[in-house]
Amino acid sequence: MAPRTTRPTATARPVGTVTRGTTNPNRLRRQDRWIAATHGPALRRSPEPPLAVDLGYGAAPWTPVELLARLRTADPRTQVVGIEIEPARVAAAKPYERDGLTFRHGGFELPVPGRVALIRAANVLRQYDEEQVAAVWLRLCDRLTPEGLLVEGTCDEIGRRHVWVTLDRSGPRTVTFATRLGSLDRPSDLAERLPKALIHRNVPGEPVHAFLRDFDRAWAAAAPYASYGARQRWIRSVRDLAADWPLTDGPRRWRQGEVTVRWEALAPRRVG
Repeated sequence: MAPRTTRPTATARPVGTVTRGTTNPNRLRRQDRWIAATHGPALRRSPEPPLAVDLGYGAAPWTPVELLARLRTADPRTQVVGIEIEPARVAAAKPYERDGLTFRHGGFELPVPGRVALIRAANVLRQYDEEQVAAVWLRLCDRLTPEGLLVEGTCDEIGRRHVWVTLDRSGPRTVTFATRLGSLDRPSDLAERLPKALIHRNVPGEPVHAFLRDFDRAWAAAAPYASYGARQRWIRSVRDLAADWPLTDGPRRWRQGEVTVRWEALAPRRVG
């Protein structure tokens, strides 16, 4: 019998669809700083230089460039790979490559070797159906190191308001709400930036709706603190909120216009 001829396999197509690509410098600064502050110890514990992925960075490479700079304040060994499903965006980003920063064509399959310490997917799943989110989360979390994190969420065009879910290899852990306090009328203004897993659940009977309702009530009750500034009003509101909701952070993060709550407290209710 003649030997079987092995044909070269075609390169697999990236998994996912092209996003709008909207991006701006400093759009993700709030998330970058939160990651560096909260995940920095895990990065420093890594025996190898930690690898971070900025998935779906958009039409310009600002967010991976900035992510590298901010993560290196936590661990100077950090390496960042920007991944985009649109080849033209990768080609446009190549001139920005430098020590510790590269760009690759790909999608949810993550065309990088081994496991990664961080995957950031900002404004990527917004265009997908809610029913698709869990499978994407599972696929990405499977690529994490034992202490790795997936940070997935949505923000506005200039980064004033942002909500993200943080996951590890076991699944979702927390939800973080972050805002420029001077732009806030009430905490429920952040509802329009809920990630895909939660945005359609902001209705009566769902935990995230109850959380934002209680946050608005605490904000209203803290109105006298407004004379000391929006930061003091926010801190007072969050302190009151902590009486009924399982918050995972404290005043150091609250002062930044942030609050983080356990995922299980906001997780969508099962239907049926």
